[in-house]
Amino acid sequence: MGDSLITVVAIFLAAVLMFVFPLMAVSERTDDIAELSAQTATAEFVDNIRATGKLSLADYDQFVQEINSSGNSYEIDIQVMVKDENIGIKVTQEDKDKIGENEYYNVYTTQILDALQEKYQELEGQNVLSPEEKARITLKEGDIVSVKVKNTNVTISQLLRNFLYHVTGDDTYQIAAEAAGIVTVNGK
Repeated sequence: MGDSLITVVAIFLAAVLMFVFPLMAVSERTDDIAELSAQTATAEFVDNIRATGKLSLADYDQFVQEINSSGNSYEIDIQVMVKDENIGIKVTQEDKDKIGENEYYNVYTTQILDALQEKYQELEGQNVLSPEEKARITLKEGDIVSVKVKNTNVTISQLLRNFLYHVTGDDTYQIAAEAAGIVTVNGK
């Protein structure tokens, strides 16, 4: 009886070592690749906004498709810090572009997407060719764009890790990407 129990335990440990740990390693590698892909897409998206001074609905949709191509779902947070050029604030300053003297106000994801959708609907009603391209928000030099992406679904590596280590939590995520920068040109 004792020998058969030891044999069953040995077979179980061998199965875990042969199947579960390699599966965990492969799933971790898959998450690493998805994170690298999301980071690259996020950086390209922000760099495009910085270089053109425009955030269009077509660019946003392409970005969403690109990051979702990994099979994961993502939460996208966009923040644009718009440089306030209210001259009344800087009455005593001769150079409004001095560091530390500029005021910014924030525009967040829902406000940006609502503005893009409104412009898209206006253009669609006018029968404009490719309204996705024309529906855009123009930014000016000195505005700051920040994009954060994190997965909302549970990946296979998270499932395995939670099963083996009992690590749980609602706000845990495996894949995250972030990029930010200052707009270098005025959008037209």
